Amino acid sequence: MKCLIGREKEKREIEKFINSDKSEFIAIYGRRRIGKTFLVTQFLKGKIDFDMTGIIGGSKEDQLMSFCISLKQCGYEGKLPTNWFEAFEALKFTLQQRQSQKHIIIFIDELPCLDTPHSGMTKALDLFWNGWANRQNNIKLIVCGSATTWIIDNIIDNHGGLHNRITHEMHIQPFTLRETELFLTTNKFKWNRLTICQTYMILGGIPYYLSLLDNSLGLPENIDRLFFAKDAELKKEYDRLFASLFRVPQSYINIIQLLSEKKKGLTRTEISNALSKETGGHLSKLLINLENCDFIRKYNIKDKKINTKNGIYQLTDFYIHFYNEFCKKATTDEHYWTNSLNSPKQNSWYGLAFERLCMSHIPQIKKALGVERIHTEYYSWRSKESETPAQIDLVIERADHINNICEIKYSKADYSISAEEERRLQNRINDFEEETKSRNATHLTLITTFGLKANSHSSEINNVVLMDDLFT
Repeated sequence: MKCLIGREKEKREIEKFINSDKSEFIAIYGRRRIGKTFLVTQFLKGKIDFDMTGIIGGSKEDQLMSFCISLKQCGYEGKLPTNWFEAFEALKFTLQQRQSQKHIIIFIDELPCLDTPHSGMTKALDLFWNGWANRQNNIKLIVCGSATTWIIDNIIDNHGGLHNRITHEMHIQPFTLRETELFLTTNKFKWNRLTICQTYMILGGIPYYLSLLDNSLGLPENIDRLFFAKDAELKKEYDRLFASLFRVPQSYINIIQLLSEKKKGLTRTEISNALSKETGGHLSKLLINLENCDFIRKYNIKDKKINTKNGIYQLTDFYIHFYNEFCKKATTDEHYWTNSLNSPKQNSWYGLAFERLCMSHIPQIKKALGVERIHTEYYSWRSKESETPAQIDLVIERADHINNICEIKYSKADYSISAEEERRLQNRINDFEEETKSRNATHLTLITTFGLKANSHSSEINNVVLMDDLFT
C-alpha cells in the first residue's frame, strides 16, 4: 500500500486550515508529478465530501459530466447540469444537506481543465464562493492543478470576483535529499548516500520519478531502463511536462533550452538578447512562471551592494538538465549510462550536478555551518574587472560580519586541493574583496561529498560541509 512520505510542513498546514473556525479557499500548485493530488487524497482520506477531477483535454461537456458523476457520489439526484452555474448550484444544494457537519471538504483536482474556452467556469466558481461558501464557517474548498500558471493567474492573482478570496496558497516543492532517502528506504532500496545523491542529480526530488525506480536493480541499470531503453518512460516525459503546465509552451521551452546551455546562468538582459526578446513584462512573466514551476531559480548578485533586480537565472530542474544533456541527442545504445560509467563526460556532469544539488539545499548548508539562526543573505558573484572572468556560485553573507565563500566539489573520495587550485581560490577571494569592498571577514568554505584531504594546501579552508550534512 502506498503511504504518504515526508511533507510534514504541508500536512501541518492542511490540518490547521481544515480545523479553523471559518471557511477556507486553499489553492495548491506545483510542478507536474510533484504529488499534489496524492498529498491531499492520502492525508484527507475518508474526509472529503466532494471529490472531482478535471479531464485533461476534455470538452466542456466532458467536464460537466465528470462533475455530475462526483455530485451523485455524494447524494445528488438531479439532472445533468448544462452549464457551470447550474453545476455549482447543484453542489451548493447537495452540500447544504450536510450543513450540520463540523467540516465540509471540497476537493477539485485539475481545476484548469474545467476552464474550457467560453465555459464561464471561473465566474460560476466566483458566485459559488462569494455568494454562499464564504458566508458559511465550515466549507473547506481545496483546488489544485498542474497548470501552475493558470492557477496563479486565474485563482491566486485573479483580478475579478475571486480577487483576494484565496485564504491560503500552497506551493508544493520537490523532496529534499532527506525526504528522498526516506522514500527510497521505505521502498526497500539498499542504496548508500552517494548513490542517493546521484539519483537526486538525475531525477531531482520528484516523487513520481522516484516511484519508477526498481529496487532489484542498481542505479545505472535503472537510468538505462527509464531514459535509454526502447520506449523509455522518462524519455517521453519531456514534451508532456511542458504541454501539461503551459497552454502555449514554446516560449518557455526556448528559455529552458538556452539556460541548459549556460551552466553558470544568465541575467534577464542576457536572456533577452539571446532570444531577441524585449526585457519588458512578457519576458518577466515567462521567467516568473518558470520559477513557480521550480524549473529555474533567480539568484541575487552583488556589486558593491546586493542587486536584487538584475539577478542570475539558472536552470535548477534536475530531470530537465539530464534530459537536455544526454537524451536530446539520439543514441541507439540502450545501456548508454552503464557504458558511460567513470567516463570524463559523466564525471564532469556529476560535478556540475552536485553544485545544483548543494544550491537546492542552502538551509541544510547554513545549519551545518551553525548559522541557521543568524540573518543571512546569499547570492552569486561575477567579477567585472579580473582578466580571467571569475564567478563564485554561492556567497553566504552573515549578520555577524562573516562571508562564507563556498567552493563546491564533487568527489568519490576525500577531496584534495592542489597548489594551482589554492592559488586560483585565493585570487578569486582577492578579486571578490577588492571589487565588492566588503568589510566582512572571509571564510573559505568547502562543500564536498566525503571530506577534505589534509595536505600543504588545505589550510586555506575554514569550514567543510559534507554530503551527510545535506541530508539533515
